[in-house]
Amino acid sequence: MTTETEHSAALVTITPRAAARARELLTSKGLLEGALRVFVAGGGCSGYQYGMALATAPEDDDAVVEAADGLRILIDPDSARLVGGAEVDYVEDLMKSGFTIYNPNATFSCACGSSFSSKDGGGAPRPCQS
Repeated sequence: MTTETEHSAALVTITPRAAARARELLTSKGLLEGALRVFVAGGGCSGYQYGMALATAPEDDDAVVEAADGLRILIDPDSARLVGGAEVDYVEDLMKSGFTIYNPNATFSCACGSSFSSKDGGGAPRPCQS
């Protein structure tokens, strides 16, 4: 497990709005010492898709990003290479509300906003869900 802070060149950053929402979710589930897990899985309409989950503790090989408010973000090594430098935000507007990832490694993103392809071209695209 490696630990990074947002003050250094963090693997990912999180906006105050997203950190507050993640903290609300962790509190509502009774996971006061928990963390937000950010990951990438194969699939989605562009080849990869983002995922998020609440976690009780890091895995041995996770990178742990310590946000300024004490929120921990966990990222597995395979996902880390695809989201390095990304920003996690929380959006609430007329069209949707939820977490959004702004990823500088994405060379193409689908209109659904939850899938992307990267320079290495990995992943197997599938049609968008309507």
